[in-house]
Amino acid sequence: MTIKDNGPKPQSFDIETATKENRDYRSVAWSGRYLQVTLMSIPVGGDIGLEAHPETDQFLRLDAGQGRVQMGPAKDDMPFEQDVSNGWCVLVPAGTWHNITNIGATPMQVYAIYAPAHHKPGKVQATSAVAEADQDDEPADWSVQSGGVPDKHG
Repeated sequence: MTIKDNGPKPQSFDIETATKENRDYRSVAWSGRYLQVTLMSIPVGGDIGLEAHPETDQFLRLDAGQGRVQMGPAKDDMPFEQDVSNGWCVLVPAGTWHNITNIGATPMQVYAIYAPAHHKPGKVQATSAVAEADQDDEPADWSVQSGGVPDKHG
């Protein structure tokens, strides 16, 4: 299943199937003015990446695989720890340091909803290394952004 990000226009697709079939580290499925949906595939032993979004709440849902969530007020103080698997959601309050590590034997298939958008509409990044090196991954000019406080990465 291929999803075409059509920007802030009506969209509908089978998110569970799309998430399970996604093989890219990150694939932006839909970009609205106020939020964005991304699909993620995290390889065995890999992780989403330690980060904090100062002005963004985030919702993540696992549709396949097993992960360990860690969250807290600082990158070296993450007392919240929970093992998660198919069907679990992770709710990340703005400003919270967080990461999800794949602790299973298969890729971890996740979708994430950010509010506001964080990535260029339609952006596909095959691996976390590609995503980290990507210099062309800014939200669309038509998206409504917060006060401009940059994300923090571990």
